[in-house]
Amino acid sequence: MIQVGQTFTRAHTLTQDAFNRFAALSGDDNPIHVDPEFSARTRFGKPVAHGMYLYSLICGVIIQQFPGAIQVSQELMFPAPSFVGETITLNARVIEIDRDLVRFETTVVKANGELGLQGEAVWRIK
Repeated sequence: MIQVGQTFTRAHTLTQDAFNRFAALSGDDNPIHVDPEFSARTRFGKPVAHGMYLYSLICGVIIQQFPGAIQVSQELMFPAPSFVGETITLNARVIEIDRDLVRFETTVVKANGELGLQGEAVWRIK
């Protein structure tokens, strides 16, 4: 039984291969994500994760717990970049339940404690 305050968490290491596959799938092949030589010359110094790739990982955490769940809405911010090679922690914390609608606080926490993603999402849980 799902309860307010319940948190679903998973660690994940970001890889260039995953960035490249997400770029091919999404059509977002910005060199900041897929070209290590280009991104080395930017203020970031290395490839940065696509914001929606990070959120797709959060979606995976929710779907793993609630197969068949359907996303209703989302709000996202990306306070700090998440880089290739980093191990991040994906979190989906239940903050409200209204019948079959569940509101989650969603975060990606970097190893240094910074937030790479912060938001809320509403899912219909079957």
